[in-house]
Amino acid sequence: MTNENRIALVTGANRGIGRAVARRLAARGLTVLVTARDPDRAAAAVDRLRADPGIRAAGAGGERLWPLTLDVTDAAGVRAAARQVGDRFGRLDVLVNNAGISGGVEAQLPSATTLETMREVFATNLFGVLAVTNALLPLLHRSAAARIVNVSSAVGSFARQSDPGHYLSGQPPLAAYPAAKAALTMLTVQYARELRPAGILVNAAAPGACDTGFTRELALGRRITRTADQGAAVVERLALLGPDGPSGGFFDEDGPVDW
Repeated sequence: MTNENRIALVTGANRGIGRAVARRLAARGLTVLVTARDPDRAAAAVDRLRADPGIRAAGAGGERLWPLTLDVTDAAGVRAAARQVGDRFGRLDVLVNNAGISGGVEAQLPSATTLETMREVFATNLFGVLAVTNALLPLLHRSAAARIVNVSSAVGSFARQSDPGHYLSGQPPLAAYPAAKAALTMLTVQYARELRPAGILVNAAAPGACDTGFTRELALGRRITRTADQGAAVVERLALLGPDGPSGGFFDEDGPVDW
């Protein structure tokens, strides 16, 4: 299947890594559904992407970029979005589960984290992935080469968090966000085990810390020079894997991430 025939959906695509992923996929010729919780933000993101010189140079005009309202925590909204995708395109070839929230860091010391914060972060970063993936699976099964990429984070790596020599060990202990991302990589493995016989490859990506509003919100405490576009590269690579590509893996730009 050529890229020009592929349909992709990116959650949380109105800013940061999500928008960069949408831009990269559209520039490669895919038709991309650009989703956001708010319809105005989705439409604004599409307008910005349509004006991008890289997308114009690739000949990926407005017909390859579509706004779609999708709040991953709204079960009815997820089902409605899946119906819209099915009605318009009949199938889905690439799903990028990117939408996520940090929960902030001010009260995420484990001893200070409330159940409300924990539930809120898991609702978006884990339960939302399950809801969106399951709603879109019938459409992914109609693809000749479906790919699912779950945008995780190195902060969810047990190996890196417990390594005294890794920079993450110098960050304050956080309860909600790392736990949700660790759970997401495990969920990725379980989907990969189920879907590999159907030819659907499922992997987790760690884009790394990039200079986005999200990482500034997370207050990582160090100067970040990597761009969202650089972070999106590993997501793009996993979204376009060939039939012999890995499934059930956790990757950053340098290769496999230690669990």
